Amino acid sequence: MRLDLNQDVAALTAAIVDIESVSGDEKALADAIEEALRALPHLTVERDGDTVIARTSQGRSERVVIAGHIDTVPVNRNLPSRVEGERLYGCGTGDMKAGVAVQLKLATLAETNRDVTYFFYECEEIEETRNGLKRIGDTRPELLQADFAVLMEPSGGIIEGGCQGTIRVEVRVPGERAHSARSWMGSNAIHNAGAVLDVLRAYEPRRPVVDGLEFHEGLNAVFISGGVAGNVIPDECVVTVNYRFAPDKSLEDAEKHLREVFTGYDVTVVDGAAGARPGLTHPAAAAFVEAIGGASMARAKLGWTDVARFSALGIPAVNFGPGEPSLSHTKDEYVEIPRIFAGEESMRAWLTA
Repeated sequence: MRLDLNQDVAALTAAIVDIESVSGDEKALADAIEEALRALPHLTVERDGDTVIARTSQGRSERVVIAGHIDTVPVNRNLPSRVEGERLYGCGTGDMKAGVAVQLKLATLAETNRDVTYFFYECEEIEETRNGLKRIGDTRPELLQADFAVLMEPSGGIIEGGCQGTIRVEVRVPGERAHSARSWMGSNAIHNAGAVLDVLRAYEPRRPVVDGLEFHEGLNAVFISGGVAGNVIPDECVVTVNYRFAPDKSLEDAEKHLREVFTGYDVTVVDGAAGARPGLTHPAAAAFVEAIGGASMARAKLGWTDVARFSALGIPAVNFGPGEPSLSHTKDEYVEIPRIFAGEESMRAWLTA
């Protein structure tokens, strides 16, 4: 399978979508991307697993990273791609193969006003330990070094600054076993978990403004488990809670907050990742915002993305992609074709003006 970088960005998006690349099975698409990029003499191209890295070396005073993941969630009877009106439908159209297509078109620019490192990386949609960008950061961190980074994550054609942090905890609710025929002799842990659910229902999430952008936090139960047997009153119930927190809090702050919210319960942290402040006042970020359309084109990213990796390195980063985030992972996922062209045009102007 080959990719023709001379075709327009919408046709290129469709071609990329039609190369199935569910997380862990990105080889065919990575092969096609690598082959297409190696044909461009102004790029130095490397392959690490199914992550492809291409770099310009023009001696510019500034280097930027433009990154996008090439994997998708499992196909849900939504391949091959199809066009209906001004919409391109298919698995991964918005999240985020339209963004990858924009990256590839930008990579054809033989001369840019900034040096650019393009990352096309694997396994973003699954466990972090397999994330290609994380692996490069752990093994070859010098490749991530830049003055600014753009993640082509779906953002509806709007700059989304920073990202929320996320933490999951297990809240254990105790009880006492008894025969279900004599339930009054025990204490039903599943029933007792109602108090935890009451806390969640009554919770008022913060909506803090961070670096000029409003974030909206969320605290929600995402799993509940309990039970021993069909005739036993359970002595334990576990409610798994996910907290999405604004980047003015550290991961440690978030954990402390949850322990306060669930005072009196056994709380165990399952996993977590810090967020990233927008950092739009940094000169390199401000220049990008101005090139794309000004501050009115910026909003907070409600979710966690790999911008946090760059933030941890002190590199300002934003999300900017043509996909609509609310459609990500849905069976009827699509991308507005005019947004793909607009995204390429804006990014091209930023790199060549």
